[in-house]
Amino acid sequence: MKEIAVKVDDNDLEKAMRVLKKKIQNDGLFKKLRLKKNYEKPSEYRRRKRREALRRQRIAEAKKRTRYRRT
Repeated sequence: MKEIAVKVDDNDLEKAMRVLKKKIQNDGLFKKLRLKKNYEKPSEYRRRKRREALRRQRIAEAKKRTRYRRT
């Protein structure tokens, strides 16, 4: 597991908490915790994985289309 550290400057705890929350979100830890909170049936797991793969594919295709459109 990757270590997440945040430096606190001038006792500004609010800013440090915002930075920490952003780092945790970008790392995907919130998503992992939410998924582990309840049991996920194998059929739901496969369906979720398929949806995530399709979403990644749609995003990649959209990026590819915008790259070629700019020329």
